[in-house]
Amino acid sequence: MTDSASSIVRPVLEIPAIARTRRNHGLEHATLHILAQHHPHMALAGHSDAGGFWILGNVSIEDVQGAVDEALSRLRAGEQRLAIHPNCGTNFATAGVLAGLAAGAAMLGGRSKRDRIERLPLAALMATLALIIAQPLGAQIQEKFTTSGDPGALRVIEIVVNHRGRWKAHRIVTRS
Repeated sequence: MTDSASSIVRPVLEIPAIARTRRNHGLEHATLHILAQHHPHMALAGHSDAGGFWILGNVSIEDVQGAVDEALSRLRAGEQRLAIHPNCGTNFATAGVLAGLAAGAAMLGGRSKRDRIERLPLAALMATLALIIAQPLGAQIQEKFTTSGDPGALRVIEIVVNHRGRWKAHRIVTRS
């Protein structure tokens, strides 16, 4: 990020609700990494906001508590890469936007239906290249904008389990 872009974006990222959401998002990712190490074949998901985050999956509250504690400890010890997750919505949104723009650009100038059909292979190629570019770009966007690997004064207040049909939803409430 250039200095001028940084001077515009940095104050926005430091707005208290945004900063809390970014820290919670980083802790959510770190928690998911640790849970995945202990339960490698379990389907897990998460969602963060300014008040904490959710962990969705059939794991015990003890497993979630242990993973949250370990994640917070490891982030505080400097393992900031734990805040970046390959299955983050930021990655999916980055890939979708880039692939859509690339495919759309490939179709520009196609005046007739036949022109557009003939451009489909080009659109597929451009979308594929965009998806390849999106992989490292999504992680960079996470690192710079949507997560924080520095938990600061973040602390866990409580973990509450909600049952949603066959799924468990663990709400991790935080404060900073």
